[in-house]
Amino acid sequence: MAETLFSHLDVLTVAITVAAISILGFVVFFNDRTSITNKSFLGLALAGSAWSITNYLSYQFSSPALLIWLFRFVLFFALGYTFMLFQFFYVFPLKKMRWPKWYTRGLLPVLFFAELLTLSPYTFTGLEALRTAGTVSVAQPGIGMAVFGILILFDIVGAFVVLAGKLRHAPQGERAPYALVLAGAIITFTCHIIFNFILPVFFNATQFLQFGGVLVIPLIAFTTYAIVRHHLLNIKVFAAEALTFFLAIVTFGQVIIATKIITIIFQVIAFILVLIFGILLIQSVQREVDQREELERLNKKIEADKEELEELSRFKSQLLSLASHQIRSPLAAMKGFIALIQSGAYGEVNDKVKETLGKVQKSADDLIGLINTLLDVRKVEEGKMEYAFTKEDLVPLVKGIVDGIQPLAMAKKLTLTAELPATPVMASIDHEKFKQVVQNLVDNAIKYTPSGFVKASLAVAGGKISISVSDSGLGIPADLVPHLFEEFIRDERVKKEIRGTGLGLYIARRITEAHGGTLTATSPGEGKGSTFTATIPLAA
Repeated sequence: MAETLFSHLDVLTVAITVAAISILGFVVFFNDRTSITNKSFLGLALAGSAWSITNYLSYQFSSPALLIWLFRFVLFFALGYTFMLFQFFYVFPLKKMRWPKWYTRGLLPVLFFAELLTLSPYTFTGLEALRTAGTVSVAQPGIGMAVFGILILFDIVGAFVVLAGKLRHAPQGERAPYALVLAGAIITFTCHIIFNFILPVFFNATQFLQFGGVLVIPLIAFTTYAIVRHHLLNIKVFAAEALTFFLAIVTFGQVIIATKIITIIFQVIAFILVLIFGILLIQSVQREVDQREELERLNKKIEADKEELEELSRFKSQLLSLASHQIRSPLAAMKGFIALIQSGAYGEVNDKVKETLGKVQKSADDLIGLINTLLDVRKVEEGKMEYAFTKEDLVPLVKGIVDGIQPLAMAKKLTLTAELPATPVMASIDHEKFKQVVQNLVDNAIKYTPSGFVKASLAVAGGKISISVSDSGLGIPADLVPHLFEEFIRDERVKKEIRGTGLGLYIARRITEAHGGTLTATSPGEGKGSTFTATIPLAA
């Protein structure tokens, strides 16, 4: 087998070359498909692969009709190869390019014309001799060879001039990529001159011509490294590339050792399929890597945003606490002075003044209530709300709240009732805080019910206690229900008519959850009333 592989060294090297530069081209392209540099590099790799294959095939047949077309296709792909070299050097290392007019209206039409010319009899008119042992056919050049030669020379010289200019004008710390690409190009084209020109022309050493494709590897390899050195390919991408390359070479090795024509055809198809599916595998791995990198970038951004929000939240809490304490002290003093004036400590005051002082005192009480609510929000958010749990009967607690709010319901001509069990219902609660929850629910029901009824009920089932407050009021829009217990959320329909902060339900739910329970809301729809239910465990 080793002897067979050695005897077919030429075809094996071409296979290795085509597999290597094709895979490298696609790997770089998949690394950033929007980059004009990566697109041009892929074009260079594919053109180099096509030229390598046709260059090898042009030395494997003896049919004059077939050979003349193979020689023409060698020129066709060679022209594409050098043109892509020029384009790649022109755009490297840019991501986007706005093409100048001389390129789109001058160079591209000339290239198109020259490519057609290479496939015509004006380049090769015939063959002087057929291939014999140790020799190769000599093609008769036509007038089109002059156009081909000039354009090839322009592409190669222009490419080196452009790249050398970029290297010379690049900042000191950014010259490495240009130098790497230039080094690869110098090695490749020095070898082309030696093995494709000097040795065949001056020493009649034509045996090296069929290995011309291998000489593309230094340029492709140096360029690949230059493109990815600052953002190295992920190890998964590299592993997929290496696996694809290995499978491709093993598959092609089977072509070499095969003896039957059907086996050879089958193995060639398998080699092509390995390359295709290998490239698709690399694309899939690269996509996964890109998605993971994007996910990591988003996670880092989320973490940074989270830290910023936490810092803002701490600042808000500190400011809120400071402002609340600073406001509450003068309000307490104001209430004290009002009480003194009403008691006659500063002399007799008439009923009108007492009535006005009563309104001032109510406003002060409302403001103190608001401050207490804001302080509760801060405590809840920081986890500093303190609870003193005791076992208590909820029946008198609910009855006391309903009786205390009854005057408010009567003022709005609402029917406020309580449906309570005749036996005690024991629960482990913080009296003041759980009372705040139930009172908030009843108070809200009265505020949002223009007419009809409000009913508070207490029930026990399955080891759970449910305190429900239902009404015949405005109801809750379906889109508002999921957000009802969030901070500063209020029904837009009644913001102007009904005063509120949008914090009561938020605090009530957090207090209920601290009691090991839940607070929920349901409503048949707008104008059909609503029901709020606080559920907590029954005490053992």
